[in-house]
Amino acid sequence: MNLLIVESPSKIKSIQKYLGADFVVASSKGHVRDLPASRLAVDVNRDFAPSYTVMKDKEKVVKDLQAQAAKCKKIFLATDPDREGEAISWHLATLLDLDLKQANRVTFNEITKTGVQKGMASPRKVDIDLVNAQQARRILDRLVGYKLSPFVSQKIRRGLSAGRVQSVAVRLIADREFEVRAFIPEEYWTIDAKLLNTARNQFTAQFVGDQRGKIPLENKSQADGILTRLQNAAYRVANIKKGSRKKNPAPPFNTSTLQQEASRRLGFQAQRTMKAAQELYEGVDVPGHGPTGLITYMRTDSLRISDEARGLANEYIAGIYGKNYLPAQPRVYRTRAGAQDGHEAIRPVLPSLTPAQLKGSLTPDQQKLYDLIWKRFLASQMASCLQDTVKATILATNAEDKRAGKHFVFNASGYSVKFDGYTRLYEASADEEDDAAGEKALPELKEGEALSLKELISAQHFTQPPPRYTEASLIKALEESGVGRPSTYATIIHTILQRGYVTRQQKQLLPTELGEAMVRLLKERFPNIVNVKFTAQMETRLDEVGRGKSDYVAVLRDFYGDFEKTLLQAKAEMEGVKIQLEEDKTDIPCENCGRMMVIKTGRYGRFLACPGYPECKNAKPLVAETKAHCPLCGQNVVQRKAKKTGRVFYGCSAWPECQFTTWDAPSGENCPQCGKSLFQNRGGAVKCLNEGCGYMRKAEKGV
Repeated sequence: MNLLIVESPSKIKSIQKYLGADFVVASSKGHVRDLPASRLAVDVNRDFAPSYTVMKDKEKVVKDLQAQAAKCKKIFLATDPDREGEAISWHLATLLDLDLKQANRVTFNEITKTGVQKGMASPRKVDIDLVNAQQARRILDRLVGYKLSPFVSQKIRRGLSAGRVQSVAVRLIADREFEVRAFIPEEYWTIDAKLLNTARNQFTAQFVGDQRGKIPLENKSQADGILTRLQNAAYRVANIKKGSRKKNPAPPFNTSTLQQEASRRLGFQAQRTMKAAQELYEGVDVPGHGPTGLITYMRTDSLRISDEARGLANEYIAGIYGKNYLPAQPRVYRTRAGAQDGHEAIRPVLPSLTPAQLKGSLTPDQQKLYDLIWKRFLASQMASCLQDTVKATILATNAEDKRAGKHFVFNASGYSVKFDGYTRLYEASADEEDDAAGEKALPELKEGEALSLKELISAQHFTQPPPRYTEASLIKALEESGVGRPSTYATIIHTILQRGYVTRQQKQLLPTELGEAMVRLLKERFPNIVNVKFTAQMETRLDEVGRGKSDYVAVLRDFYGDFEKTLLQAKAEMEGVKIQLEEDKTDIPCENCGRMMVIKTGRYGRFLACPGYPECKNAKPLVAETKAHCPLCGQNVVQRKAKKTGRVFYGCSAWPECQFTTWDAPSGENCPQCGKSLFQNRGGAVKCLNEGCGYMRKAEKGV
């Protein structure tokens, strides 16, 4: 028997059916070894030697794999085809005592019969350069996290952590917020004319200026002055410029653009997108096909497409839409400079397997994401959209201006679709479109044609500050800046939200006061840590390690020398300094001395403490008040968290004297029978917890 080890247990069934009875397929369930969390585990004096240990929750997994390996003739490592997967294979090889000089590493770009057969036909050695690139990244993050976090915690708030790449993401968001606050809006006005041609067809033209050129309208007075002169003006078409343009489809998805488009079009957060994509890659049970991988590997920065995939797409497009929907030349998209280009773009494995055919086999998230990937890929291989364009210059002249040889100028533009091409199937979302905003089709116009004015509309506007980041625009900014890599964007965003450095309002990402304080401190004391260009250069150097062009120990040594020196200097210069956050202050007086208590963080979470410590050592739990009252004693009900699970529950503020607790949340209503506070359970039912009352209202439909 032969043993094949994959990362995810979800792949086992799909791959097993392609390998047959000669193979046993097992899973490592992700990483099996890592740096222990209890200590630095990196010896900076011995070339940054890491001390790896088997993760506690993987001890049984490792023992089972070792037992299976002992019974098998050959062992193949088929972890994910990226830098992280390469490192997992290396750790497995070490734990299973495999010869790293042997060709026992295989990769699958797609979990299909063809993909698995191709991978098994081309085994290779574990790529130590890729392993070292991943090790260098892990060690860098450990050095920054374990050396810098204690300093930040001491200066701002206990329990904080500073990440190498995450801190740059927080800086981007904070800097944008600083720009928004500093922005001073400027007033401007626009004038639109609703006009009718001789056939009585209506269209809209925009005011541009006069015979001398553009006229900016900076206030109402200027706009009203123009409006007065336009009231009795005669309008005519002075010039018509016709043309055509070609709109090309967007390229197939890579990891970054998939996350951006899923955010804009589906409202998916990056982690939700990657979870569904992972499931589509690993395989889904499809009637008539069995367990089948539906898309290629979803962590990629490449736009490359195989000839086989292009041929399958062309066959489908020609069969469904006709050969005129194929481009004259096959489309080849250029991957951006610096990309690893290790895998194809994200595409459906079988273009003929449509989203409609998979209904019932996929979860709602899987269905939506597959539909997006399928349409984007096929559209990327289709013919361009051809449009006929028209731009009309319209002159407006009143009698007085006509005598003086003056006139005002309006422009109207529009287009009509000559051939829909790829847009018959898919168009990129608004953030990716390059058409003029609000452009519509124009009625037939002729040069010299007299026009009738139906209405003049003036409108006040103000210049807008740069938009706050959304997940989509932040991912785009990180990619364009060269910060992070496709596989890290979702984790970066999740981390900065979870740590409280950033908050999400609607779709916008805003820095918290804590995040801003962190950024200011790091910008002042550790400028390289939050420097976008420096972090991007470090990513480039890590990529060079992965390509065998740089030594990873040298990269670590170059970074750590300056970092350690800066850290020691910051500690010395900021000795005794503590940054006080407004969000940590409260209006709760200390019962002992009258000072307003502050929020602190300890081993067991946040609590209230007197700022007069050590003179006054008063401290008490931090609880969230509600408007409900205890059904037993009438005191306020407060929100608490279970110590072991972190689950929210509610209890009497007089605890432990009053023992009332409940998992149900206050509903904000009072009982119509006894007047006590009502509570609502997770199913939506509202009930009175006053013993002996018994009032209950079933959940409303849709709750």
